[in-house]
Amino acid sequence: MTRLLGRFLAAALLAFAVALPAQAQTKPDPQNTLFLETPYGRVVIQLRPDLAPKHVERMKTLTREGYYNNVPFHRVIDGFMAQTGDGQRGDGTGGSKYPNLPAEFSSVPFKRGVVGMARASSPDSANSQFFIMFDETPSLNNQYTVVGQVVSGMEFVDKIKKGSGSGGVVSNPDRIVKMQVAADAK
Repeated sequence: MTRLLGRFLAAALLAFAVALPAQAQTKPDPQNTLFLETPYGRVVIQLRPDLAPKHVERMKTLTREGYYNNVPFHRVIDGFMAQTGDGQRGDGTGGSKYPNLPAEFSSVPFKRGVVGMARASSPDSANSQFFIMFDETPSLNNQYTVVGQVVSGMEFVDKIKKGSGSGGVVSNPDRIVKMQVAADAK
């Protein structure tokens, strides 16, 4: 009986020890959390400064400047991703007033809900544009910078108006209503 009780207590302690770090990881850091308001609802993005500190800082700076407010999802490909962040032209050809960023590639895979930085053909050309993955796309792994993960609201990302053709260009696109760093949210 004592041996059985001892095993039970050991198992419970082990389960608690394993669950504690997982719970600590899910606690949001308001300085590294973005609220992206869509016409359909709020998308919460947990940023990953541990993976891409320069890219994360750029997104927070642009968010705080209001750069992303009312910016269209100009390229949306069903089963792939929704791209936005061109606050200059709104068509995928613009960027912010800041210089392009050097690549900060990681081994984190591009799967559903991952947020990555868009870029031109040069790995060091990311600026302001970003995309949210609808599905896993291994061909992007180690080729683009992962900046975060959607932790709630993917159902609203799924509702964003899709584009047509292989380029996914959207006519009359949905827009980011407002984007805020959670620590600044009112």
